[in-house]
Amino acid sequence: MIVFLNGQFVPEEQATVSVFDRGFLYGDGLFETMLVANGKPFRWHQHLSRFLGGAHFLKLQLPFTIEQLAASADELIRRNNISEGILRLTLSRGKGPRGYSIRAADHPTVVISLHPSPNRNAGSVKAWRLITSSVRIPAADPLAAFKTSNKLPQILARCEADAAGVDEALVSNTDGWVVEGASSNLFWIQKGNVCTSPTPSGVLPGVTRAVIIELCKKLQIPTWKACIKPEQLLQTEGVFLSLSSLGIIPASELDQKPLSQSPVTEQLMAAYTKLVRAETQG
Repeated sequence: MIVFLNGQFVPEEQATVSVFDRGFLYGDGLFETMLVANGKPFRWHQHLSRFLGGAHFLKLQLPFTIEQLAASADELIRRNNISEGILRLTLSRGKGPRGYSIRAADHPTVVISLHPSPNRNAGSVKAWRLITSSVRIPAADPLAAFKTSNKLPQILARCEADAAGVDEALVSNTDGWVVEGASSNLFWIQKGNVCTSPTPSGVLPGVTRAVIIELCKKLQIPTWKACIKPEQLLQTEGVFLSLSSLGIIPASELDQKPLSQSPVTEQLMAAYTKLVRAETQG
């Protein structure tokens, strides 16, 4: 696989960064992960908007223009001959003097990489089994708005899911509300409403999450931003998750207890697949 590294297209074996890169030392960076369908990144502009917002918030320098990044992503897809995959854009502060100070850390590292696409065939999607993680994330954390390179709470939650032999772990905030999955946004269906956690709860404002809210409006499905306890999910009409790599994934159980299944989830899955196809063709 070919990788874009600091303006150069190189084989992945040669795509190396310094051991003194602050992304490696401190998690001092951020990233975006997006779906590639029909050879095009899906919702590139929405992903890049969040990426640029994160760079501004973290005071990270981006050494390429928006146009250069877009052209580089397209060229990387072409060189790898990828029509279906996952594209990751990573920015770190790069090398700098030892310590936390960002003074003189003025050589940022930019990487764009491609990865094989998971199976997105809606007819073969397996419902996920979930657990409630013991990990807590801060409510109203401003860093939650971005995909920073420090994802230790999510990693620990994922470790719990792996140990339990399930597909995903749900994470609660410090107020006790369940807000998202380790690598996904959380939705549930209650009284016909598609519900999801409000962003002040500490949830990542996912791009696919936003797409689902758009689709609900188009399909005239009411939506609601709400807080919910983990055990209350068992009383809902259905639970599903969203993430850029896979789209919409229904959930079948939580903590070894069955979750209800709603036709609304299937309706949204079909609409999402159709939208991705429509926006990436031509």
